[in-house]
Amino acid sequence: MPELPEVEALKDFLADHLVGREVVRVLPVAISVLKTYDPPVTAFEGREVTAVHRHGKFLDIEADGLHFVTHLARAGWLHWKDTLPDGPPRPGKGPLALRVALETGEGFDLAEAGTQKRLAVYVVRDPAQIPGVARLGPDPLADDFDEVRFAELLKGERRQLKGALRDQSLIAGVGNAYSDEILHAAKMSPFKLASSLRPEETRRLYEALRSTLTEAVERSRGLAAGRLKAEKKSGLRVHGRAGEPCPVCGDTIREVSFSDSALQYCPTCQTGGKPLADRRMSRLLR
Repeated sequence: MPELPEVEALKDFLADHLVGREVVRVLPVAISVLKTYDPPVTAFEGREVTAVHRHGKFLDIEADGLHFVTHLARAGWLHWKDTLPDGPPRPGKGPLALRVALETGEGFDLAEAGTQKRLAVYVVRDPAQIPGVARLGPDPLADDFDEVRFAELLKGERRQLKGALRDQSLIAGVGNAYSDEILHAAKMSPFKLASSLRPEETRRLYEALRSTLTEAVERSRGLAAGRLKAEKKSGLRVHGRAGEPCPVCGDTIREVSFSDSALQYCPTCQTGGKPLADRRMSRLLR
């Protein structure tokens, strides 16, 4: 799933390629991708792009007072085309969900792999009309997101750190991958209760949050859209690397599986050498 660093890089890439150019066609291929109908998606046609924004994991293309907002979900991606194919795309069983064409002949496709169709597109006059945007918590890279504000968010938070970091209404933009990376950098168990943090631990987690995301954004800055996935994977230290040695201590990276996701962590760095219980594997071994 694209998270804050990748969406930030896509925002910068699209700002360079879209601002000042006219959208001539918006062609939905999978109708299910459209989550709003008034104004219609065709209302975006004939407008000049004036800005590109990011709201958490949402991309927002602004054109003459309208906002084309997309959330790429778990398996969606944006594919930039220097030259779009001739003719309209054909509906079918492929991954293509929607195409946006510019007056220059350039444009982009929104595509989604897999069977769980969660890629979403909205055309609205105000991004706050979108429930997912309206409920977003603060952006962790915003200038006013300091340690005091972070501590206030965690005060009384009874969830485990992994779940708290992924909650978009608490902090916007962090998902499964970067929550693993942040907790590894902070040397904290993903199962540790947020409300149990001492002041020095809160400071360490805040610094890991900011540094992990900032470094990921810097690695992605200036890359073409097609290279962002590979850059994300190459920069991850523990997420997706179960069975590999920890780059910090050399211990074997472990995994805890859930029904639709998994987390990875280093026992030596994060849990005092103790493996965490993998509930799904425990059930299989009974």
